[in-house]
Amino acid sequence: MKTHHDLDVWNKSITFVTAIYKVTESFPKTEVYGLTNQIRRSAVSIPSNIAEGAGRTSLKEFAQFLSITLGSVAELETQLIVSNNLGFLTKENFDLLLKDLISIRKMTIGLKKSLLTNTK
Repeated sequence: MKTHHDLDVWNKSITFVTAIYKVTESFPKTEVYGLTNQIRRSAVSIPSNIAEGAGRTSLKEFAQFLSITLGSVAELETQLIVSNNLGFLTKENFDLLLKDLISIRKMTIGLKKSLLTNTK
């Protein structure tokens, strides 16, 4: 691997963050410092932790940052469910975002397993 730019999961999560920012633009203004901010922070932390882990010197450290990434994925999933329940997301947007988030989760788990296999 050369850099995090070479990872499909990082590229997919960057595209995902862009979609999150666009979707949350329509959230109520009263949520700017609530759900909107939390959702955006959780989403940005996904590619950020992948990048930081990829920049570490050991595969074990990288795997640890992927664990943190998975925590952010779970946090974001919860926030999207709450947003959907409050009617801030259309069914179509919710379904698409959740589908992409599940894909990012699976890719992250696969990458982590691969790293841990290579550290043995």
